[in-house]
Amino acid sequence: MKMRLLFTLRTIHAQIAVIVVLALLIVVTAAPIVERWLRDDYHTPDIEQLADRLRAVADILAVATPTERDTIVEAARRSGWDMTLEPLLLSMQFAGASEGERLTDRIVEWLFPPDDWTVPLGGWRTFLGDRRVVAMQVDDTSMIVSTVATDDILLITDFIGQGTYYVVAILTLVFLFSSFAIWSILLPLRRIAHAAGNADLSNDAPIFEERGSREIVVVAKALNSMHNRISVMMESRTRMLRGISHDLRTPLTRLRMRAENLPEGASRDAMLSDIGRIDGLLTESLDYLRDNHRQESIERTDIASLVQTVCNEFADVGFNVEYRGPNRLTVNCRPLALTRAITNLCDNATKFGRSVSVELQQESDGVAIGISDDGPGISGQDKERVLEPFFKADAARNGPNDGFGLGLPIVAEIVQAHGGRLQLLDRQPHGLHVRLELPFS
Repeated sequence: MKMRLLFTLRTIHAQIAVIVVLALLIVVTAAPIVERWLRDDYHTPDIEQLADRLRAVADILAVATPTERDTIVEAARRSGWDMTLEPLLLSMQFAGASEGERLTDRIVEWLFPPDDWTVPLGGWRTFLGDRRVVAMQVDDTSMIVSTVATDDILLITDFIGQGTYYVVAILTLVFLFSSFAIWSILLPLRRIAHAAGNADLSNDAPIFEERGSREIVVVAKALNSMHNRISVMMESRTRMLRGISHDLRTPLTRLRMRAENLPEGASRDAMLSDIGRIDGLLTESLDYLRDNHRQESIERTDIASLVQTVCNEFADVGFNVEYRGPNRLTVNCRPLALTRAITNLCDNATKFGRSVSVELQQESDGVAIGISDDGPGISGQDKERVLEPFFKADAARNGPNDGFGLGLPIVAEIVQAHGGRLQLLDRQPHGLHVRLELPFS
């Protein structure tokens, strides 16, 4: 009910104000109850009460005769009061500290100093040898002294009263602000972070839930607006590149037709090769920017059959590509996107290696696909950068027809869209091992 009341308020500032007021009400209500319980159940030594008693006895002894003094002190001792009548000169031996004094007593008296209107003789912190005492002057020659019990923690009158309010206030504020931070701030922020981590830029629907306090709603709206602007920008970029591709392919087609009509020879072959390379670069760029893998729906797919099909297609055209793994393994995935990723990796492996091995394994939390080749591999400093668009590794794995270097970035985005992980590992004695880890959806 309390947290529901907080959610009805629109701003964090108002919610904090309600928490403070609610804490004050709880302290005012609960602290007196706890104080009465402590006073009834815990009887602890109170130095202020002891000083008040000694003051009253000292006032009586001041007007009594010597015989009456002995009688009064003896009667007080029989009733349980620990007090003696001592010469005033004994006060010269009083000390303000003792080696046997406990740290807890010092802390309590520092936090809750006694009242000043009944200060004993020698002050509140008076020691006679190893004993802590409270003394009150009777006349010019005598004083009455009482030993303070130090078996329990020494308390003063305000300790239980003020201390109870302090403790209840601290506990109440800690509980209320912790609950407020969790329900009104941390959980909404975690919800936004989770939505951001699983955001699909190809979807126009808002990805951040706009609910909670006004500040959280403002953040969610700003992120949704940013998501919409990014989606519009990506769509505009794709449309522009599609237009450029269409405009370029028209003269390329005419150039190809004219080149094909030329007499056979080295010049004709070189022109057709360059035209094919330009057309391939255009296709590669558009494939990367199109993001079709994000728009594809997840389906129940036999991934073993999918991987075997890709391997067979490469083997049919003369590449040494071998499949290792089960004959059947069904998972939830985007089949076309995954086919494209494995095809890109196999194509990359066949360019630089003579023998390629594709292995499929089922693990406890998903499946793993490993593509290994016996080529030159990728240097350590390039393993991270080759996943960046338009970055091309060292010349060992570059050839004249490598394109823009978008094959691995496309694979990385497909794996990320599946919530998986892509690793580039060294193969011994040489070569590259690419490992795709896909979790069960």
